[in-house]
Amino acid sequence: MSQRGQVLVAIMNESRDLAIAREKHWYRIPVPSVNRFLKTRWPPEWLAFYQTTEFGEEAFAVTYFARVLDVREVARRDLFPDEVSTKKAERKYFQLMLAPLEKLPNPILSRRWRRIVFIPTTLEKFAHAVEINDLYDESPLEDRLWAALKLLGIRAERQEFVNVGDQLYALDFAIYCKNGNLDIETDGDTYHTDPERVPQDNRRHNNLLTAGWTPLRFNTKQIQEELLQYCVPKIDENIKRLGGFEQTAAHDIDPSALLDWHQLLMFDSELSVPYKATKRKKKTKRSKLG
Repeated sequence: MSQRGQVLVAIMNESRDLAIAREKHWYRIPVPSVNRFLKTRWPPEWLAFYQTTEFGEEAFAVTYFARVLDVREVARRDLFPDEVSTKKAERKYFQLMLAPLEKLPNPILSRRWRRIVFIPTTLEKFAHAVEINDLYDESPLEDRLWAALKLLGIRAERQEFVNVGDQLYALDFAIYCKNGNLDIETDGDTYHTDPERVPQDNRRHNNLLTAGWTPLRFNTKQIQEELLQYCVPKIDENIKRLGGFEQTAAHDIDPSALLDWHQLLMFDSELSVPYKATKRKKKTKRSKLG
């Protein structure tokens, strides 16, 4: 995981903001949001935009990006001097000054209509991403599990936010099934070492279970040593128990694009090796037939 900002994927909700980025070459992020979500990944060198419903055919995808030239702390009244003066005029923002927008030749798609706040990622992941889930750069454990799920065609959403009652939970992986959903958590070595978190985690577990989510937790040893022998089969067993994958999707993604070995190498070099060997074997067989 990178410890400094390389690429930041930010949400683009309104066409006005895209026009500002394209014509005036800046984008704004509230200072409290940076302090809350981006402390260790700030400032970014590049900025990309995840577009939402308003953008029609370009919605639920990352299509545009730009280099960040400078970052300034300003008040909202400095950004929008023509707005009627109210209390929010004094709100503080980081104004990211941008080079001209560039367009990806192949947009980075989201499988589902989903909630995204910020995705700090690396240049390598941004350059090779096919879908939104390829961008996340949270932990090596998550990357290793993600590589296995991709390899085996298991459709999961990374860092998915879900509402349960008045609570908003962030799930490491969410898998939506016909008769319920799976919450897959990758628990590192420090899980539950803080006694104060135990009641909170217990309540989270119970709330998700009551709302139709089946939580599955895998620790460091299991993911590192028993990934394909235990973790993935257990996930697959529960997907089948819940009736298979739910079909709702924002974008259909070509399965062959998801299994490029360069992509798998980013997430887990060990898992990419057998896949590369399989691809070479298939290519050799086709050449003989030809």
